Amino acid sequence: MSVGVGVIGAGMMGAAHVATLTTAVEGAHVVAVADANPDRAAVAAREGGARAIADPHELIADPAVDAVVVASFDTTHEEFACACIAAGKPVLCEKPLATTADACLRVIEAELTAGRRLVSLGFMRRYDPAYAAIKAQLDDGGVGPVLLVHCAHRNAVPPPAYTSEMLITSSAVHEIDIVRWLLGEEIVGATVRAARPTSQAANGLRDPQLVLLETAGGVLVDVEVFVNAGYGYDIRCEVVGETGTVKLDEQVEPDFRARFATAYQRELEAWVGTVANGPGRGPSAWDGYVANAVADSCLESLASGVRASVRLEERPSLYA
Repeated sequence: MSVGVGVIGAGMMGAAHVATLTTAVEGAHVVAVADANPDRAAVAAREGGARAIADPHELIADPAVDAVVVASFDTTHEEFACACIAAGKPVLCEKPLATTADACLRVIEAELTAGRRLVSLGFMRRYDPAYAAIKAQLDDGGVGPVLLVHCAHRNAVPPPAYTSEMLITSSAVHEIDIVRWLLGEEIVGATVRAARPTSQAANGLRDPQLVLLETAGGVLVDVEVFVNAGYGYDIRCEVVGETGTVKLDEQVEPDFRARFATAYQRELEAWVGTVANGPGRGPSAWDGYVANAVADSCLESLASGVRASVRLEERPSLYA
């Protein structure tokens, strides 16, 4: 059986998901596309051999739609994720799950009421072969107990209307999730410092920033976030253990789509598998909540200039 997928949001990310589902993912086909811009929805729908639907809630309710990808504006994610849960339909939601940690908890409460996991989060780095190789080596004890992690997240140029806070909520949030996944530890503290702004930063953008995260096990993680790097999209990660180190190979690309094309495909393949066979082990609504909670602490530190503790609710057994 082929899974009928509805895609909400036909911008850069949504259109890319339509293309990948149509050309590279077995067992799925795009049924319908919705977007705030009807012309953009029509273009993406035509390329996917699908229907354009004006109302996202109509798309969710459509009997031909078995599962939904949410790639619309961040402020709409909570609404559409909850609507999918209410309809009993699995949803792959691009990060963030919602705009605040409290809003994420409302999505989690909807899942708890439903009694099953229906939400998957778009933290695609977990599906990247290079990160997976690091994870496998760490799980095998290849570098001994981990002491430090060094990360960099560099963009050639930021999107329009990018804010100082978005260096955390839109960029560093990927490092927040991948560090939790690699180490299997929660983050308990965050300190953020903004460096002297690059001359390429527009409208008072505080770029670059340095994020220092502390895990429950005492690992220190530094993340350089630099969204006006100019030369390309450059993601780095080195894990330092007691007996060795392991790191990503240098790979500079024009943008994130080129760097993580394989990860996005594998993410969609894994998600389609969960739709057909039940919840897998991918990023959950809980992971979305934790990422937002850590990001909130980072923003608190950015504003205050001092360390901020990360405060998490107790994890429900549904996400054990």
